[in-house]
Amino acid sequence: MPENSTEVTAAGIARLAGVGRAAVSNWRRRHADFPKPVGGTETSPSFALREVEQWLRDQGKLAEVPLRERVWQQLVGHPAGPVPALVHTGCALLLLRDSPTAWREIAAVSDEAMAGVLSLALDDLLAARFGPAAEPGRAVHAPGRAELLPSVPLLRAVADLAAEQGVRETFEFLLGRQLDANPRQYTLTPPGLAALMAALAQAGKQPARTVLDPAAGTGALLRSVGSPTALYAQETDPDLAALTALRLALHTDSATGCALAVRTGDTLRADAFPQLAADAVLCHPPFNERNWGHDELAYDPRWEYGFPARTESELAWVQHALARLREGGTAVLLMPPAAASRRSGRRIRADLLRRGALRAVIALPAGAAPPYGIPLHLWVLRKPVGGLRPSPELLLVDTAESAESPAAGPGATFPSGGRDRLDWQAVHSAVLAAWQSFEGEAEGEGEDTGAGAGPGEDRTGRADGTGSVRPLGTRPGVSRAVPVIELLDDEVDLAPARHLPPPAAAGGPAELIRVRERLIETLGLTGTLTPSAVPPRDPAHWPLTTVGELARAGALQLCTGGSGTGPVPVLTEHDVLGSTAPSGSLPADGPPEEPVLVETGDVVVPVLGGGAVVRVIDDATAGAALGRNLQLLRPDPAALDPWFLAGFLRGTANNRQASSYASTATRLDARRLQLPRLPLAEQRRYGERFRALAAFEDALRLAGRLGGQLIQGMYDGLADGTVPPK
Repeated sequence: MPENSTEVTAAGIARLAGVGRAAVSNWRRRHADFPKPVGGTETSPSFALREVEQWLRDQGKLAEVPLRERVWQQLVGHPAGPVPALVHTGCALLLLRDSPTAWREIAAVSDEAMAGVLSLALDDLLAARFGPAAEPGRAVHAPGRAELLPSVPLLRAVADLAAEQGVRETFEFLLGRQLDANPRQYTLTPPGLAALMAALAQAGKQPARTVLDPAAGTGALLRSVGSPTALYAQETDPDLAALTALRLALHTDSATGCALAVRTGDTLRADAFPQLAADAVLCHPPFNERNWGHDELAYDPRWEYGFPARTESELAWVQHALARLREGGTAVLLMPPAAASRRSGRRIRADLLRRGALRAVIALPAGAAPPYGIPLHLWVLRKPVGGLRPSPELLLVDTAESAESPAAGPGATFPSGGRDRLDWQAVHSAVLAAWQSFEGEAEGEGEDTGAGAGPGEDRTGRADGTGSVRPLGTRPGVSRAVPVIELLDDEVDLAPARHLPPPAAAGGPAELIRVRERLIETLGLTGTLTPSAVPPRDPAHWPLTTVGELARAGALQLCTGGSGTGPVPVLTEHDVLGSTAPSGSLPADGPPEEPVLVETGDVVVPVLGGGAVVRVIDDATAGAALGRNLQLLRPDPAALDPWFLAGFLRGTANNRQASSYASTATRLDARRLQLPRLPLAEQRRYGERFRALAAFEDALRLAGRLGGQLIQGMYDGLADGTVPPK
């Protein structure tokens, strides 16, 4: 196959050169020697990667294509498409990891010979890892010589990249790019949520060693399981099943004794593991499926708790999970909130409660998983053990308060979604603490816990420090162990918010007094900082320049955020809009890219919304990673004052002329923002004035938050009697 057969789009060229797509369009118009399209369409042409690289080098726009980028472009431009190319890549990486000597021998021959020998080697490797080729539903099949031949240049480059970054990291990088490039094609389980679900399943005295995911998706849930002995997965989409199988194979090692079985097929209609009795089941099922098999599965033995209605596909997945557990095994499923309260499912919910199969319902904050605008639930289930009395209580947990970033402050409001401000560590701590406490109490059920009870404590509760007694497992506003008998009414509504006692009003009257004092102090500060009136004058007519021109001249640097891994906090779009501390976090297992870290004096501008919001980074924020949908402008202090830059970028007319209104979401192109050409001394005069306005704005924002907290606290306190009317 010709070496230049890999094609790249205009977006790919922009990524290679580190510019916007508009720059690529300008190059095509202005340079007659720009490579001609070799494919694609008139509106979205594609170009030969080799020709593009050479042109960029000749123009001095590209010193050398990074190996990561070269591999990605080869994968995207594969004649069979990126998914088959990614499957071939995963197979080759698995061979490289398990048999490095064999790989070196195979890679030493010509491309045509390599394709033939590699096909035979992969046939043996995949049979050993995933079972015989004739195994029904096996997710990964060895590609033939003809299939592999176009992939050989890609696989050689992939091996070079693996030598730099590691085998597993290479596959994760390429798979992550593919998932990011097709967000509507895949339903992802975020790493923080996957880790929480795995921790719940393994929180018992006997950690789960054999784990099933019957709707495996990208394999995120099974990858979060610690030290498994066997992983079982089933996925309807054959392409996704193959990628997941390879991902899990690269994540585990057969030498450690971890068996791996990944099958393709519709789990509810054609269960691949009908005899399995797993220690745990983790599942992120499809939501609101009408065509789940209602008509043909009416007499299926899995419906032990009742035949699900056509609109209750999630309850079919719940019962499938219970059917594939050993006695005492745990299942954790991600569920839509409607499944806890729909009338069509009340009989099944009631039977799950009566028999002790449903152990906990945990309300997650909005933004925990797609769809991001809905606060989803986790259901924790346990297969009843014959001869043991069912648990008389159900644990209900609401993590909305735990998940809100403390930097946001009380009463803070945010634009749509909360995924960029979730404090996953707080969510994990709150959920696991409630679950472990509940499990410990459940193990002691039936014992005479009333003997020796101290003052203010009895068999049904413990003192809460106020002289009253609260039920076991209760944390006001966060968690409560609810007697099952209270839930078995006509609705069997299991939504946590309906049954949890409200938290104390804003910390009680003492806290309200402190909030009021802070509000009075802040209002006094706003009076001091209020800008003085100035006499009107005609608009100034300065010579103007643009951010793009300043970047080309070296007066500032432009960066965009949104990638990388690591433990550093992330400055999110919501943090910039709300003027709060960095509240996001980088994924622990995302593509191994270096994040963009902000420095003191950087100017950060949101991309979306078209609003005039700019933030100058101070010492307290420096070192955080730049989040997605943000642009960073790093001025040269010898040429530009950062507050001067930030102030003029906030101008309304400036933002309007630099924004694009071609789609439903207004996008700001920071390169088009304009600045006056002024001496540095004059810039600093303006900068001091802009800095004072920013301090005034921060004081107003804080006053608004404190006022909102005081008002809501007073309403709650008057309503629950903790605040008297006088």
